[in-house]
Amino acid sequence: MTAASFLVVTRPLVLASGSATRADMFRRIGLAVDRDPARVDERALEAGLQGADPARIAEALAAAKAAEVSARRPGAVVIGADQTLDCEGRAFHKPEDRAAAHRHLTALVGRTHRLTSAAVVMVDGRRAASVTAEARMTMRALDAAALDRYLDAVGPDVFGSVGCYRVEEQGVALFERIEGDHFTILGLPLVPLLTELRKLGFIA
Repeated sequence: MTAASFLVVTRPLVLASGSATRADMFRRIGLAVDRDPARVDERALEAGLQGADPARIAEALAAAKAAEVSARRPGAVVIGADQTLDCEGRAFHKPEDRAAAHRHLTALVGRTHRLTSAAVVMVDGRRAASVTAEARMTMRALDAAALDRYLDAVGPDVFGSVGCYRVEEQGVALFERIEGDHFTILGLPLVPLLTELRKLGFIA
């Protein structure tokens, strides 16, 4: 159920993603969005962008998702979104299983990694706006036993996150410093996105 809102939506909003977290951000501010996951091969697209800056990769993936859904949803305001994680030049993706999650976290402990979230707005296949934002996350030093306890506690939730954590839940305890907007960390640069939607007249 969408919360009551003072915002006025002038055209249907479609989120080109199956992400419950991103959809929930809109719901909590009273914006109804229709989730329509894009059918794109993200890894193939990313392979064609090897060596590119993480912000460019996130934006390109967001644009590909928005374009695919926009072609099927004439007249709708389609929002594609993506997030990249880069640690000292290495790109990370969602882990496939617990062993991969443990390796993933082991590579991040004691280091600072960068989360870049991008959103691209398209209407009838035309790009109307794009925004990106970055957060820097410094994970505290943790040994293998601590990581095992963490993985035991959170269970399969880690498989849905590129960083193997949710800062709105127990994952926040992994960090000694967080620099950046909370929404960006969750995977959507919501504040600048809303600014662009207002400029375009899609919300008021």
